[in-house]
Amino acid sequence: MHRLFAELEPSLTVTEQNLEDRVRYLLRSNIFDVAKLERLRREAVPSLDEIATAEDAAPQIAEQPANVDAAVNTPVVVDSNDDGTVAQELELEHMRSILEEAIVETRSTPLENRPRLPRIALSKRNRAVVRALNPMLVTYLEASRDLCETNSILFGSAIGAKLSTAGYATGQSSAQPGE
Repeated sequence: MHRLFAELEPSLTVTEQNLEDRVRYLLRSNIFDVAKLERLRREAVPSLDEIATAEDAAPQIAEQPANVDAAVNTPVVVDSNDDGTVAQELELEHMRSILEEAIVETRSTPLENRPRLPRIALSKRNRAVVRALNPMLVTYLEASRDLCETNSILFGSAIGAKLSTAGYATGQSSAQPGE
């Protein structure tokens, strides 16, 4: 949320904690009625999708020549991408299960008892994990009823992303923070 805010309002300097405090204040003070908050949430979701689409477009364009070269150089009888596709589907399914577990756990944890989010190093692998998780979040965000639930979903997805990247790095299937 902080990165999105910084992109939308680059002239304002706001820390993550300050932004979280402002959201919490808006929720507790009932400045906006439920209908207004729902409308704002729906307006925010497409903008997140547009950003994800724009980020995904550049790497896909760069990857296309390699895929074309591989297709040209691969014999017709042999399909070398089957193993890679199955492995990718298994990884995505594993990531989806980690995401669901993290969101369920986060929803049941009160805001004041949630751990501080760990930083995720900026790397190609981590960006790929985030790109893979973004489409999975759409279902959860569309079903979200209020900002608090949206916050829980985003917090859970950040934990899910961290666990997914930890699983990639260590080869473990179910890493838990603090273990």
